[in-house]
Amino acid sequence: MKPIVLVHGFWVTPRSWENWIAHYEAKGHRVIAPGYPGFEVEVEALNADPAPIVNLTVPGIIAHYEEAIRALPEPPIIIGHSAGGAFTQILLDHGFGAAGVAMNSAPTEGVRVVPLSQLKSTFPVLRSPANRHKAIGLSFEEWKYAFTNTFPEDEARALYERYHIPASGGILWGGVLANFQPGHQDTWVDYHNDNRAPLLFVSGSEDHIMPPAVQESNCKHYKSNTITERREYPEYAHLLPAQNGWEQIADEVLDWALAHAK
Repeated sequence: MKPIVLVHGFWVTPRSWENWIAHYEAKGHRVIAPGYPGFEVEVEALNADPAPIVNLTVPGIIAHYEEAIRALPEPPIIIGHSAGGAFTQILLDHGFGAAGVAMNSAPTEGVRVVPLSQLKSTFPVLRSPANRHKAIGLSFEEWKYAFTNTFPEDEARALYERYHIPASGGILWGGVLANFQPGHQDTWVDYHNDNRAPLLFVSGSEDHIMPPAVQESNCKHYKSNTITERREYPEYAHLLPAQNGWEQIADEVLDWALAHAK
């Protein structure tokens, strides 16, 4: 069985994959869910001291995952959520992974679609350029709008308390500016790379922070002679890995990845 690497997004840690780890391990897969550099501590510690978040860089995150993947016995299935979806695309472009799944993915460089709900979701960070040098958290109301808008109130709050941490203002601002600066930026990928492993984009129809239009545009940017597909799941919000019914999605994306793995 191929190993599986789970890549988390911003405002959460590998804890957000806890159900998927157990689910895939029960099927016999070896599963790793590395945190970003400095994320060796738990959610509570990162909320108490967000210094590791402030110091994050995209190249540092990618190098960290590449090191973890090199230690595996064979190329894994890489599944990333949110910012982890963009990192999954970069890892595939760098030649890592047998197949990749980008769920409710943040865009890679060149994707200019910016829906209004995305602007509202990221406004807590983008409201001030000074936030480029800070770790910025979300209030519960901001979290509910961006991550769990289709969840019951009590479930949304429980997930906020269990998963939420601040996010890197520097990386988020960098993603915004990437399309306006000359040369390749941190989230650049070669959309013509014929050697990239197959990639599946997964969208939740009700996602506010990374709506389906973002993944649709990102998917269309790929011009390589390798498999690039997209699926959309109705009524799912951004925190799709924790929403009721996630087990079916977990099985379906893994089946797709195993069927198309290089």
